[in-house]
Amino acid sequence: MKKKYSIFSLVKNSLSDNQNWKKMWRNPEPRKFYDVIIVGGGGHGLGTAYYLAKEHGLKNIAVIEKGWLGGGNTGRNTTIIRSNYLWDESAHLYEHSLKLWENLSSELNYNIMFSQRGVLNLAHNEHDVKEIRRRVSANKLNGIDSEWVDPKQIKKLVPIMNTENCRYPVLGASYQPRAGVARHDAVAWGYAMRADELGVDIIQNCEVKKIRTAKGKVQGVETSKGFIRSNRVGVVASGHTSVLAATARIKLPLQSKALQALVSEPIKPVINTVVMSNAVHAYVSQSDKGELVIGAGTDGYNSYTQRGGYNIIEDTIRAIVELYPIFGKMKMLRQWGGIVDITPDASPILSKCEVEGLGQDSP
Repeated sequence: MKKKYSIFSLVKNSLSDNQNWKKMWRNPEPRKFYDVIIVGGGGHGLGTAYYLAKEHGLKNIAVIEKGWLGGGNTGRNTTIIRSNYLWDESAHLYEHSLKLWENLSSELNYNIMFSQRGVLNLAHNEHDVKEIRRRVSANKLNGIDSEWVDPKQIKKLVPIMNTENCRYPVLGASYQPRAGVARHDAVAWGYAMRADELGVDIIQNCEVKKIRTAKGKVQGVETSKGFIRSNRVGVVASGHTSVLAATARIKLPLQSKALQALVSEPIKPVINTVVMSNAVHAYVSQSDKGELVIGAGTDGYNSYTQRGGYNIIEDTIRAIVELYPIFGKMKMLRQWGGIVDITPDASPILSKCEVEGLGQDSP
């Protein structure tokens, strides 16, 4: 039975102190065989399982997650959603994704809190100006909403920004109005709930240790709960995709690094868009609870620790305070890190490989 959420169900359950909500998905033991196994229970893995079941009619599917759903990179990011990428292939892929986001709450009947508040990408020098203008032109040729805005327009969008009296003066920015932010873990929950209704087995706390192959074909996966057979396996394991691929003797052109973020104490609304700056590696938005969600750059070395170095935090805070002086006396509440897979051209890998039945998804 499809679980539906409405104002009436919210009122009804609030009267019982929210004690009578049904479980959103089952917690089954793994079967011996599946038609398809998806390794990784984040947004990409659960979305893959959902669309395979919904659009292609597959029923015998398993999503295997070593921890809890959304506990990897899906819950360790700054929630920014945009499609203003330079390369045609990336632009089309992310534009398709953005269109899915725009209707996802309705599709899943689950509020993912997608807020299309726009994204600014700042230019701080002449090189930035040329590159960002080039990206704006490429976006327009691909039918993606993108425009160049000057410092006056930026100040109108973000009045609290210091655009002149700083080490890196703001010379302009690209602006994508349809971009925005969403509730990252809600995406995992929504996909999990609907995939479960379509018969997908979601197996948590089950680590995949090895992909077993024979004669150039995938045979299944070795897990902490035993061997599970399947002749089709998709690896969507975030920063560990290359590690698992290596167990099948596949070498992926990836570097895995920690990407950090932090949030501040909550304050009243002061910034109504997302502002990104690649030159100073700092970007910021404000959550619905009033916290400033601040993102930083990657560490300079490969790592799987999900932590990152304090020097990155210091550099990021220094840049944020310079761009927004009113944040100078705020307190930071918590910090975390996710693992990003970086390819040589910074574009995603979404592909089959030389092992028959094995696919890779490294966003």
